[in-house]
Amino acid sequence: MGRNSSVPPPILDDNGGAGGNDLGFHSIRDRFPFKRNPNPSHHRGRDRGLADRGLSSLRHRPHHRFYRKGGKSAFYSVLIFVLFGFAAATMLLQSSMTSVFRQGSERGRLLRDGLKFGSTLRFVPGRVSQRFVQADGLDGARKEPRIGVRPPRLALILGNMKKDPHSLMLITVMKNIKKLGYRLKIFSTANGKARKMWEEHGGPISVLAPEKYSLIDWSIFEGLIVASLEAKELISSLMQEPFCSVPLIWIIQEDTLAKRLPSYAEMGWTHLVSHWKSVLSRANVVVFPDFTLPMLYSVLDTGNFFVIPGSPVDVWAAESYSKTHSKNQLRKNNRFSEDDMLVLVVGSSFFFNELSWDYAVAMHSIGPLLIEYARRKDAEGLFKFVFLFGNSSDGYDDAFQEVASRLGLHQGSVRHYGLNDDVNSVLLMADIVLYGSSQDVQGFPPLLIRAMTFGIPVIAPDFPVLKKYLVDGVHTVFFPRHDPDALLKAFSQMISNGKLSKFARTVASSGRLIAMNLLASESITGYARLLESVLNFPSDALLPGPFSQLQQGTWEWNLFGSEIDYGTGNINENQASVENSSVIHSLEQEFSGFSYSTNTSENGTENLARDNPTQLDWDILREIELSEEYERLEMEELAERMESDPGQWDDIYRNARKAEKLKFEANERDEGELERTGQPVCIYEIYIGSGSWPFLHHGSLYRGLSLSTKARRSKSDDVNAVDRLPVLNETFYRNVLCEIGGMFAIANKVDNIHKRPWIGFQSWRAAGRKVSLSKKAERVLEQAIQDNTKGDVIYFWSRLNRNGGVTGSKDALTFWSACDILNEGHCRNIFEDAFRLMYVLPSNAEALPPMPEDGGHWSALHSWVMPTRSFLEFAMFSRMFVDSLDALHTNSTKRNICLLGSSEPEQRHCYCRVLELLVNVWAYHSARTMVYIDPLSGSLEEQHPVEQRKGFMWAKYFNSTLLKSMDEDLAEAADDGDHPRDMWLWPLTGEVHWQGIYEREREERYRLKMDKKRKTKEKLFERMKYGYKQKTLGG
Repeated sequence: MGRNSSVPPPILDDNGGAGGNDLGFHSIRDRFPFKRNPNPSHHRGRDRGLADRGLSSLRHRPHHRFYRKGGKSAFYSVLIFVLFGFAAATMLLQSSMTSVFRQGSERGRLLRDGLKFGSTLRFVPGRVSQRFVQADGLDGARKEPRIGVRPPRLALILGNMKKDPHSLMLITVMKNIKKLGYRLKIFSTANGKARKMWEEHGGPISVLAPEKYSLIDWSIFEGLIVASLEAKELISSLMQEPFCSVPLIWIIQEDTLAKRLPSYAEMGWTHLVSHWKSVLSRANVVVFPDFTLPMLYSVLDTGNFFVIPGSPVDVWAAESYSKTHSKNQLRKNNRFSEDDMLVLVVGSSFFFNELSWDYAVAMHSIGPLLIEYARRKDAEGLFKFVFLFGNSSDGYDDAFQEVASRLGLHQGSVRHYGLNDDVNSVLLMADIVLYGSSQDVQGFPPLLIRAMTFGIPVIAPDFPVLKKYLVDGVHTVFFPRHDPDALLKAFSQMISNGKLSKFARTVASSGRLIAMNLLASESITGYARLLESVLNFPSDALLPGPFSQLQQGTWEWNLFGSEIDYGTGNINENQASVENSSVIHSLEQEFSGFSYSTNTSENGTENLARDNPTQLDWDILREIELSEEYERLEMEELAERMESDPGQWDDIYRNARKAEKLKFEANERDEGELERTGQPVCIYEIYIGSGSWPFLHHGSLYRGLSLSTKARRSKSDDVNAVDRLPVLNETFYRNVLCEIGGMFAIANKVDNIHKRPWIGFQSWRAAGRKVSLSKKAERVLEQAIQDNTKGDVIYFWSRLNRNGGVTGSKDALTFWSACDILNEGHCRNIFEDAFRLMYVLPSNAEALPPMPEDGGHWSALHSWVMPTRSFLEFAMFSRMFVDSLDALHTNSTKRNICLLGSSEPEQRHCYCRVLELLVNVWAYHSARTMVYIDPLSGSLEEQHPVEQRKGFMWAKYFNSTLLKSMDEDLAEAADDGDHPRDMWLWPLTGEVHWQGIYEREREERYRLKMDKKRKTKEKLFERMKYGYKQKTLGG
């Protein structure tokens, strides 16, 4: 093999294995026809290694949480038990089966050693998902007073809009979610036939192109629901600040990726597995519709896997198949007579290849049934027992015929079908379906749902999960496990004169009716309960209604009606279309860089033409690398020893200039900074995290202000707020201060960074919420600044009523009412307490500055422009107010609970919503002219005219002279080390300067000047006295 040979990725069979590779267990849901090991003879040599690896992963993988329950008996113990427990006929039957099952490979023996008789695989939610299982939801929050004004917002991201069972499940759930009060915004990565249906029940749909994934402000939503693996590329934007904390629920209904995971392990593509694991770990919870899928995806589980059972996929598949296939024709094709009584024996949803004990127990249980009925020949036909398990190519069919002949059964009375056959056809041909597995099931078996949908009566053990949804004698007939007599009695109720009894037909009819909407109610309420546990409901959001009020227990079949595509009746076509357009295959090409090369095996499946590197290839490659490294070092040593001509002076000068230029370009300011020269204003756009980069502007008017050192844009001259204000390096203060922390960073020694007469700020959220300045509005603003003759003016363009629709109702809210809504109803009280503490007012004095109710606009999102001198005064006021606010939430040793938010994100950003509105209080009471500029049209409109404020303004508290004196008092205390408390915030938010510091600095400069002057005089005097003495050479 050459070093440059490419290793092609495996082409999967229908089961997801590479050329028939089987790693132990597979789900049968949504995967018919099912090819588990279509070419077993080709892989016997590697079976042992696969088994060892599979068992090792089952036992030692830290997040593989599947527990085995059961006895300690092995497969052969079952045979001994059967041998001593039954009559000669049953012994003969079991021994015949044993002779067949002993043909299993070494791999089967190893798996039997790991999975004992009676063992059961169960999915248990991990540490992350356990919180949602144990959570009480919103029961406690509903008992507390709340003044929310808007519905909670949810974003639903669809992979496609096809009319398939996945869309049926989603639209049923989302329609009921809306009834609880949620507001949906639907996005999709592709268009589809179901778009009109989604728009009727979910509103307008935005079809996103890949380049638009990063242009959506996801922070406006209380949570996101991603409904397909196809939306994986969008997740990358949600893994970066500021969107990485937005709750995300990822629903995975397809098994496309699960089929590929064994192949990745075969190929050694651990980097691709790690990539998918990292992507799925972003989700707060990954939801599956049944208990089989999380087991197939277990290698990617980081503790956030969760199951909400319920999906119409099996009903859809059965309905589709029955529309295009005839029961009589299928019997004819399979050499069954119309008069034959076919009894189909099925088992667990997981089938372990070549592990026979599950079916050995089934044979043990139905042994008397076979002896009783399979030997009979009525006038109307024969009783025939069909077993559905394993592969049709493994020799089981011949073994079953041997069993029939030894027991004296009629030819063909016992037949075997493998899971690589058309399972739907086997189910549709049957007259009775017997669930013969001894394993307790965690979820409702999908084979039984399909059988009931086909209208086949079902006999099943009395498992708790079955008894939870089905009524004995109405929808099915139950029998106690390991009780052959009870099974005979149950079977006899289904038969009358060699045909199905009237009772059996009634059971089949009732079973079909309940199967159509089985688990629909559990799915709807399960998602409603999960949303309550996962989402964060901010103070201004209304709480959704309790899920107990949901009464719907059916899938929305009527929305699809006759438009369901029954073209082939094979749901695998839907799955194939997913695979063909899947992002999974493009990722494989991107990560591997390998080319595809396939060949077709005898049974029609595609296998890999792989050319794996051998140890010899790696040794040769290593030798080449060492040789190249040795030559490089040798040439460098020779170059150092040789004399080199420095060249002409012009060349040296040119190279030096080039080096300086390259050094300058590393820190060169962008084109916008060059254009800012001579501009009267600069607007600093405050952002945190690379996820907000697409919302930032470029040009002469704007400059970035990053609250995080690591998330600065590399090719721009953005200001690093952390470097200018070290307190922002502490996560707690960076979170509670938010954008105003960036303003403090600019105000700290402002002359070093900003030398323009006007200054402005804008949060990155303004662009995300479509309220940033248009080009026209920017020109109007610049002209207004140049023509300003009104003194101190503050121009703002993001209104409070456009900040999440707070005042979007007909009944306009007052300023303080809106503030209360945004801060859990405590804004007035906290503001009043902080104001009183700041000015040391008595407890009986009014401390809440009045704000007018004149219907004018107020600034939001820190989007405004004002003179630089006014900004410094505002920063001075804000620093003292923030310090008082912080004092209310801290004591001498620890921080108290935040009262300004109800949800976890609100408490983490405790002061942010109050500080966002603080500029309005300061501007109003300091007699600044407030002008609103429309961000689209650029029209100017003065708000709250100064002339109308007389009698309402608290000018004495906002007087600049008073603020300066208070600032100097705090600076003096900080300079003397007289801190009012251990956790004192004020000195950390900016400059500490007062007259004493100025005088001390002046005295220090004077002292240094005098010392220098004294030393100079002493040196001159020494020279005049002794003369000047030159030091000796080398002395």
